[in-house]
Amino acid sequence: MIISMKRHLTVLLTSLLCFGLLACKQIPYGENDSAGKYYLIRGIKMYCETYGSGEPLLLIHGNNGSINTFSGIIPHLSKNYKVIVADSRSQGRSLDEKDSISFEMMADDYAALLDSMHIGSANIIGWSDGGINALLLAIRHPDKVKKIISSGANLWPDSTAISSDEWKSEQARFISDKNKVKISGKEKNDWKLFLLDWNQPNIPLYSLHCIKCPVLIVCGEHDLIKRDHSLLIHQNISQSILWIVPASGHGTFFDQKRKFLNKVDDFLINSR
Repeated sequence: MIISMKRHLTVLLTSLLCFGLLACKQIPYGENDSAGKYYLIRGIKMYCETYGSGEPLLLIHGNNGSINTFSGIIPHLSKNYKVIVADSRSQGRSLDEKDSISFEMMADDYAALLDSMHIGSANIIGWSDGGINALLLAIRHPDKVKKIISSGANLWPDSTAISSDEWKSEQARFISDKNKVKISGKEKNDWKLFLLDWNQPNIPLYSLHCIKCPVLIVCGEHDLIKRDHSLLIHQNISQSILWIVPASGHGTFFDQKRKFLNKVDDFLINSR
């Protein structure tokens, strides 16, 4: 009977442990109201979640993404940092019914978000469009930025920056959909976000000279952003490092998560 009870207790404790671990793995990033809050930012309600404690670390997702984009790296980063991750304007839960959107608008949103949270400055990790936003945040609001990791960012939208296959795909969509009537709110918003990357960004090289904080420029070996373009960004930021990630595409922190996180940890701790 005692042995049976011990076995029962062992099974129960194991089940509870497994349930606890499973619960940890299933945090609904982007839908976690216990960690989330809306902020009134420049005419919109911007949804933001925070995790962990320590030095502020702002994560900025890519086009038509959301907080959930970073679900695979938030657990690691929140061990040492106060991770701040928001849905950008017109994406996720941060709704905006205006007809247009710009990278400059979003960069200003993030500066205002930090102000609303009473955070003077933060480290930034931006991926894809978020990488563009990170660079513009440093250009437009240098006092808000300590260090930047910018992955898969481009400065202008053409075939000198973007891979031939991706550029042809974008051209085909523009030609196919430009005259279609967009009826639903989702159709209108999706087209607005497509036009964002079709027409923007338009960042002149000289503006990169204004960035004085340490910057890690990340490009996958098989990134849709051309390596020469990432090199050009690196060459025009005085305190920058270029990291070409082997065997990786555009999503460096998906493709090579462990290498990416190790590099981030080292850069944030050791760069000056």
